[in-house]
Amino acid sequence: MDYEVVQLTEKQIAGLKIRTSNNDPQMGEKIGATWQRFYGEGIEAALTGRENDKCIGLYSDYENGVADDYEVMVGCEVAAGASQPQPVATKTIAAGNYAKFIVHGDVQQAVGDFWMKLWGMELDRKFGSDFEEYQPGEDMANAEIHIYISLN
Repeated sequence: MDYEVVQLTEKQIAGLKIRTSNNDPQMGEKIGATWQRFYGEGIEAALTGRENDKCIGLYSDYENGVADDYEVMVGCEVAAGASQPQPVATKTIAAGNYAKFIVHGDVQQAVGDFWMKLWGMELDRKFGSDFEEYQPGEDMANAEIHIYISLN
């Protein structure tokens, strides 16, 4: 898979969070349910201080890399310090070097395929903040997703 190394500045994300692991047989269902809740309960529309029209799937707080639990946050980039409604949490994506991948296709299939390939790649991963940035658009079958993997 092709990627470029980019330098990102710090970002604030607000949204819903859960903990899961790749060993959890219901991991995909839990993440999917969080996305459904984010849109279905009007969380996305209620966020204040939105920086853009993109949505984020953030993976952080890894215990032992991909071997154990990690946090998943479904949200959007917001202005630092913006007050958010309950039950919204905030998280900081640290500034630093990231491998940037661009994938196209069905949102669920393309992202799932990406992660399966990534786990087999030799990247010097930091396991800090990895995230999917969904570009604006209505066509979920032909979406463009930018995926950033934190590097050492």
